[in-house]
Amino acid sequence: MDQSDFGGGLVKALVSGDSGLRLDSVAEPEPRPDQALVEVHAIAVNRGELALMGQLPPGSRLGWDVAGTVLRAAADGTGPVAGTRVTALAERDGWAERIALSPTRLTPVPSGMDWPAAAALPVAGLTALYALEYAGPLLGRSVVITGAGGGVGRMLVQLAAAAGAEVIAQVGSPDRAEGLRSLGAHTVETYEEGDATGGPVDVLVDSVGGQVLAGAFGRVRPGGTVVCYGNTVREELRLPLDWGHARPGLRISYLHLFDEVTRRSVARDLASLVRLVAEGRLTPEVAAVGSWSDPEPALDALRQRRANGKVVLTL
Repeated sequence: MDQSDFGGGLVKALVSGDSGLRLDSVAEPEPRPDQALVEVHAIAVNRGELALMGQLPPGSRLGWDVAGTVLRAAADGTGPVAGTRVTALAERDGWAERIALSPTRLTPVPSGMDWPAAAALPVAGLTALYALEYAGPLLGRSVVITGAGGGVGRMLVQLAAAAGAEVIAQVGSPDRAEGLRSLGAHTVETYEEGDATGGPVDVLVDSVGGQVLAGAFGRVRPGGTVVCYGNTVREELRLPLDWGHARPGLRISYLHLFDEVTRRSVARDLASLVRLVAEGRLTPEVAAVGSWSDPEPALDALRQRRANGKVVLTL
């Protein structure tokens, strides 16, 4: 396809509305020379995007997780050729029929990986990968993962177990524990159970914040590591006043995915995740698949925490 095949027209996109998402027409993307044109087949929804929906003006573009086919390769010769199936981390404009993407933010996926699985990979997989890099070597170490029932949490459980950790998966209710042992968790517990009976651990990886973080923090040994990558309860972080004296050598890090993206090779890291999936060593846990023309049932499952894994919409 040449340049005349696209441009100047309109494409459909999911945008923020007065009460949720709505399909609207937006301008056809016009890729820069260093961008590919991608036809989108599936998108995944993250809780961060649900939060943004209530903050942005109606008509705003959304969407980070996408999977689709390269319609036209980047004009500068970088990246995959036309016809390549890819998964990608979009720049908050991915929920559209066609998008322009830098090859630095996408990677090919094999034909055996279906579109929902490919779309579920970028945000959850990259967040889990980078969080565990912050945690350091895991072989023989014990790791508590809060929010383990969600999309990122399930990636964390698998990657930490594969790295040789003893994984303690924490969830908000027994319903959220489904499948976690089969993914590699040695122990699955609710937050209350962990606070009451849990023993000391080497690493805490937290996405919840608030009292959940405070309770799990109390279990981390001196010299241990705490990695926070979210705050779903939207509460201030409060730690014991003597936390530094009581736990000498403790390291605390906060991971913000999109800060990491600016200084990492996203395409390389996505390729590593895709390879793990292709080898059967990692599974993108897709809990619900809906149509982008009727997104509310799938979005409601995410809002109400009924989705044990990722929520995906297909085009």
